Amino acid sequence: MNASISSIPLKGLYCNSLTDYSRYLTREVFIGHIPMGANNPIRIQSMTTTDTMDTIGTVEQTIRMVDAGCEYVRITAPSIKEALNLTQIKNELRARGYDVPLIADIHFTPNAAEAAARIVEKVRINPGNYADKKRFDQLEYTSFEYEAELERIYKKFTPLVQVCKEYGTAMRIGTNHGSLSDRIMSYYGDTPGGMVESAMEFIRMCESLNYFNLVISMKASNPQVMVQAYRLLVETMNKEGMNYPLHLGVTEAGDGEDGRIKSSVGIGTLLEDGLGDTIRVSLTEDPELEAPVAIALAERYKHRTQLVKDGVNSSIPVPIGFSPYQYTKRTTTELNTFVGGHQVPRVILDLSKSSLMDPQILAAAGYLYSPLLDKFNMAEQSVDFIYLADQLPSFNMPGNLKQLYDYSTWLKIVDKKNMHPLFASWNVYQSAQIKDQYLNLVQVSNKDLLQYPNAFKILSADKTLVFVLTTDQSHGMADQRQFFFALENTGIQTPVIIKRSYTSKSDVLEQQDKRDSDFQLYSSTDVGALLLDGFGDGIWLNSAAVSAKTIVSTSFVILQATRCRISKTEYISCPSCGRTLFDLQETTQMIRSRTSHLKGVKIAIMGCIVNGPGEMADADYGYVGMGPGKITLYRGKEVVKKSVNKDNALDELIDIIREDGNWIEMEV
Repeated sequence: MNASISSIPLKGLYCNSLTDYSRYLTREVFIGHIPMGANNPIRIQSMTTTDTMDTIGTVEQTIRMVDAGCEYVRITAPSIKEALNLTQIKNELRARGYDVPLIADIHFTPNAAEAAARIVEKVRINPGNYADKKRFDQLEYTSFEYEAELERIYKKFTPLVQVCKEYGTAMRIGTNHGSLSDRIMSYYGDTPGGMVESAMEFIRMCESLNYFNLVISMKASNPQVMVQAYRLLVETMNKEGMNYPLHLGVTEAGDGEDGRIKSSVGIGTLLEDGLGDTIRVSLTEDPELEAPVAIALAERYKHRTQLVKDGVNSSIPVPIGFSPYQYTKRTTTELNTFVGGHQVPRVILDLSKSSLMDPQILAAAGYLYSPLLDKFNMAEQSVDFIYLADQLPSFNMPGNLKQLYDYSTWLKIVDKKNMHPLFASWNVYQSAQIKDQYLNLVQVSNKDLLQYPNAFKILSADKTLVFVLTTDQSHGMADQRQFFFALENTGIQTPVIIKRSYTSKSDVLEQQDKRDSDFQLYSSTDVGALLLDGFGDGIWLNSAAVSAKTIVSTSFVILQATRCRISKTEYISCPSCGRTLFDLQETTQMIRSRTSHLKGVKIAIMGCIVNGPGEMADADYGYVGMGPGKITLYRGKEVVKKSVNKDNALDELIDIIREDGNWIEMEV
């Protein structure tokens, strides 16, 4: 008998408020001497990448992580041998003056977990493989058989709980989207609901044994799945009278810009709703580079509760039919087959402060000018609109690039082909005598709609209209989300471009080396949260503190991370740990160098079998460490080639992609 996903409750609220910032209050759990949850700060943590048997190497990396801002450090313990060596690591750290709480990361091995729980301050178990199995079998269970399996798991799990109770050790029950057990997959499906139930089974076992020193996580490489799972987890815990602290993370996020933006889309979306007690940003980089990213995300909420609600109305009801647990794109009018409806979200770039004497200025917008041929070539990440305010270019624009001008300037242009007006406010638009017959973009805010709802209802009858939604609120994401809620409640289907501006005075910090990073993290949070809920037909990011190239790249990576618009290859890459069987950073760059032109293809690069097929559920192809110098290649979850020599593995992976018809030659 298979259970439907609808058997998991989907009603109720997963946070204190969808419209005002309010941190969700969780139970306080002590990890050693550093408490988590309740009113404590959002804690920062990461995981070592060294071999756990390399005591000195692990200690020195841990020290670098602590110096970078980590308050907890996780270390892998794949077997009893590594678990016991945690004593040596802990003693050496204490001898050097570092009393950071340590967390043992466990997969498959209950005996290692029980040994580690006597040594470190916390153990992490994955309910998908701690006492369950993952063979990608599709099994059928009767209710009786399912309960029998739970009883078997209970007996294997109970000794660890008893050790944790005796030693005062905390536990993280950490579900991963791709490593759900066959039992859960068969009964609940490969869904956020299945992820939640996987954890809830273990939580209920702990509570039946009077053990409550728990932290919970719902990780996935897809931010959309990750966010839905955490929301559903909180809603489910609320119904059962639980409020355990949440460990936030997007697993296998990758490296560089992609990894940072993908992480902040998922983690930031939850932080905006007041969820989250500790953060781990999973980057395929040295672990000490993860902490600054997590700190930047958490710092934004330190004083958020003290901010005044200037103009925010929290009385707007959640629209009927809106579900935070599943993605549904807002229905909008499709204008001239370009904006809204089934079209991908559009990207706008402000070039109004640039010199428009040289066509090379459009390179940042993704239009590469060839003087020899006197023509433009489009890059994969080419913007759809450029805003020029009142400047007119001295060269001919590409035929597929639309230009936006301030209304007064647009009126004076004789040949208006591909040129559209931007109205400064809704009332300016309403009183205008001459309008564009194709597209009219109008800047509006949530305040406008709250004050003049009837005017907006009348405006929405205009099928050339596009709203450009701005905000001046401290909690801008919630302010803009209210605008979308109000549109839904009144039946207005006008397309909306989400506009966010960042200045050094408000959200982007002054230090030069932090400007790009902070802009990426904050914009990914603010805009990504709305896109994940199906809101927005385009994005317009602004900041005088960063380059146009950074703005464009950030915009497209946000759209890719939210699965709204695919513009390049995606890499699902684990952050490495002591189980890793090859240099992940070097290998990721090698694979990227030969496959980065495969738009829309998702490639997972995993260091070992634990983080292999079990955690690359979202990938089209997999490159997984199998043993020293040996790689196993996957098509989805299917093993295609086993134990391939590392020197030939990338060529063989490309051959598989080629066989599937997904390979194209890279342009020189």
